[in-house]
Amino acid sequence: MFIDRIREILPRRVLWPLVALLLFGLTAMPAQVAVADAAASEAVTRQLADLLARRVSLPSDGAGEQAVPICQEVDDLYRTRNYRPLWQGTGGLRIAVYALVEQLRSAADHGLCGEDYLLESIERRLAVRSESLRRGTPLPPLDAAMLELLLTQAFFNYGTHLVEGRVDPALAHIDWRARRRKLDLVKLLPSAVEGDSLGQLLSELVPPHAEYRQLMAALAAYRELAARGGWPLVPAGEKLSPGDIDPRLPAVRARLLVTGELSAPVPFEGNAYGPGTLAAVKLFQGRNGLDQDGVIGKQTLATLNVPVEARIRQIELNLERWRWIVRDLGRRHIRINIADYSLVVVENGQVVMAMPVIVGTRFRKTPVFSAQMSYLEFAPYWTVPATILREDKLPAIRKNPAFLKKNHFHVVRSSGRVLSDEELQQINWHKVSAESFPGELRMDPGPWNPLGQVKFMFPNSFNVYLHDTNERWLFNRDRRTFSSGCIRIERPVELARYLLRDVKGWDEERLQQSLQRTVPMQVGINPVPTHVQYWTAWVAADGSVQFRGDLYYRDLDLEVALADPEALCLRSVASPGRQKPLKVSALP
Repeated sequence: MFIDRIREILPRRVLWPLVALLLFGLTAMPAQVAVADAAASEAVTRQLADLLARRVSLPSDGAGEQAVPICQEVDDLYRTRNYRPLWQGTGGLRIAVYALVEQLRSAADHGLCGEDYLLESIERRLAVRSESLRRGTPLPPLDAAMLELLLTQAFFNYGTHLVEGRVDPALAHIDWRARRRKLDLVKLLPSAVEGDSLGQLLSELVPPHAEYRQLMAALAAYRELAARGGWPLVPAGEKLSPGDIDPRLPAVRARLLVTGELSAPVPFEGNAYGPGTLAAVKLFQGRNGLDQDGVIGKQTLATLNVPVEARIRQIELNLERWRWIVRDLGRRHIRINIADYSLVVVENGQVVMAMPVIVGTRFRKTPVFSAQMSYLEFAPYWTVPATILREDKLPAIRKNPAFLKKNHFHVVRSSGRVLSDEELQQINWHKVSAESFPGELRMDPGPWNPLGQVKFMFPNSFNVYLHDTNERWLFNRDRRTFSSGCIRIERPVELARYLLRDVKGWDEERLQQSLQRTVPMQVGINPVPTHVQYWTAWVAADGSVQFRGDLYYRDLDLEVALADPEALCLRSVASPGRQKPLKVSALP
């Protein structure tokens, strides 16, 4: 009908040329658009090559335009692509751009900050691009190339932090060894962007452990508490014991209501310390690693009054530690939490055994590392470590050489020969130093031996292991820092029984016989991954958030490392072949 109307208005000699022109235009338009897109892409390619050749820096924020050197991974990526743009396709920006921006906006969910990943600079340039398109003018090639570099660097920084953590643990702690996860992000990024699967890739970079997700949920909950004003302070005063009458007790209950130790108000206790308050206080003490005596003394009061902001930061620091850990802890593995003085055996994600432990003092810290437990040793000798020899045993020997025999010690040459009593009597101990000691100082097996009846070996560079103890009464202490670095366990026989159940020829009778030995005997076991860790915040099986004191000040060490640009480095194109520190806003 429309064509008929046209025919009535226009003569044939005018109509058909017009129709032909219209059809040609519709046919030619995609080709013209393709040519324009290709030209624009080529212009951006030239700009990318030029910017990277000149080793420019990127602006990290909209206000100060703080310069951030481009990381080596960005240069590697574009060189392999002949500097073709990645985030900009024939139809404009790829969906992956918005997937990345969305992830950066939610970086806080992981205890990270989106502004550390150039988010403000990216969003500002996206807004400029949108305004340009609204006006019908394309984004200049230089600006498009800068947006490319910002997006790519943001991905590498953020992705690396999810995979490896913000800081190398070895920079934060001198005795922390972590087998950090490694992924080739340069190889993974292009297919994820071009296949519109960047969101999936980023989700796969997140630590897979259930404990990490639980801590993320705890972080969100505590931030919500902070948004509501946190919790009330409990006024200072004398200690509060069950049965006391004190006007501060309503404040105690108000505090415990906020974090859930008290599930509902206790209307009839008023200023009295009754059973409802007592149960809640004990629950709070247990969740914070305190003695569950129900007495609100100085330590419990101080813990009640820790600000919610401090707890939020504590959770964030422990999320960082999870990012240091390998993806697979082992179907069956052993975990020791130094800060909690605890050991658990985990099978298929379930705790099948748990017990308290004793760890090193603040001066002889238990290190953090992972290794394979491969054998047990019954009736072990105790070979005195160099530090203990220098600081403890040698002074005692100098004071009284009879100390050796009285305490079941022997001096053993490197050949294995034990020095006789006559040889020991001829030594002038006052001239002997720890470095010139005439062999190893070794204690015989027996009830006097600090290693007890059995030790559990997972060879490592620290020479740390699990073992029994002849001082079992120390497990009754709340603060159990009594060792020189090794880990004493409360129920060694139970752990030995568990580890030997899969070893052929071992039953209860043989186990009991081995525990009575007076000569050392090693027994191989199926290797068990053993992880000595340091957690000051985690979520328990009942869903409660657990906090522990910073026993070795490792939370503080990590804070310092995260705040120090010198400790957070990324390979920079600006200085090939050497490490150059970046600002905190552009960490790898």
